[in-house]
Amino acid sequence: MSELQGHTDDLKIVGKRYYGRWLSALVVLLCVVAMAHSMINNPRFEWSVIAENFTGASILQGVIMTLQLTAISVILGFAFGTVLALMRLSSNPVLVAVSWAYTWFFRGVPMLVQLFLWYNIAALYPSISLSLPGLGEIWSAQSNALISPFSAAVIALVMHQSAYAAEIVRAGIQSVGNGQLEAARALGYRPAQIFRHTVLPQAMRAIMPPAGNEIIGQLKTTAVVSVISLQDVLFSAQIIYQRTYEVIPLLLVATLWYLLMTSVLSVGQYYVERYFGRGVTRREKRSLLQSLPGLSVSKAERSVSNG
Repeated sequence: MSELQGHTDDLKIVGKRYYGRWLSALVVLLCVVAMAHSMINNPRFEWSVIAENFTGASILQGVIMTLQLTAISVILGFAFGTVLALMRLSSNPVLVAVSWAYTWFFRGVPMLVQLFLWYNIAALYPSISLSLPGLGEIWSAQSNALISPFSAAVIALVMHQSAYAAEIVRAGIQSVGNGQLEAARALGYRPAQIFRHTVLPQAMRAIMPPAGNEIIGQLKTTAVVSVISLQDVLFSAQIIYQRTYEVIPLLLVATLWYLLMTSVLSVGQYYVERYFGRGVTRREKRSLLQSLPGLSVSKAERSVSNG
């Protein structure tokens, strides 16, 4: 027995060797290095031109316009989308039908088509007026003066965003179980209190992931406003390369700015999701880098490797 025990003590734990994993990683790494080498050493990329224009005044103006359009359309779009979601969930058949029809229409029509329709609304309504019974017309304005390129872009982006936001919010609200609502009613909560203290905190866990993706997508969608000569990042780059004929470097400037802005939004999305997801899982808190695949090691894996 003692000999068997001594033989067992001499045994060592040998970790499993993942040859396929290392081989595939090596192949992918070689491809990445080859692509990076090609991009850095290809003179046609004109990296000096990219560096010169990356922080140019015109480009920075376009960045500010892109951020403005994104912020306005997201805030107003989700506010209106929340109203549409509540209408869809109400017991009033008229409100349900109107909400469904709005969502159906603005999700079905491409964003670019909506933008052109609002930009050319004067062809349908040359003037916009407000009249009250017994008082007549109390306000009137020419559509061309009222609907500028900026206002047409805002209206199109908000209506497009609100249709998608309505479905995201509706799905989040419906993810809250009926038992939670019954418990809140049993405690004497009023409907507004139930929505604020019971439904909304739990619904946000389901709303935030798709909402974050929708915000990032909306930032990229703002690029369509360049077709109506609104100076966003893309249009600013187009103005410069139409003068200098440096098409590819200026498009890469716009690409890098979009990547930078979406990366910042992605980091914000991660921390907002972690805030609303607290208490759901028992996993230890990790930073953004630790949550990336391959950069975190579980306690079990650490104990085996140290074993």
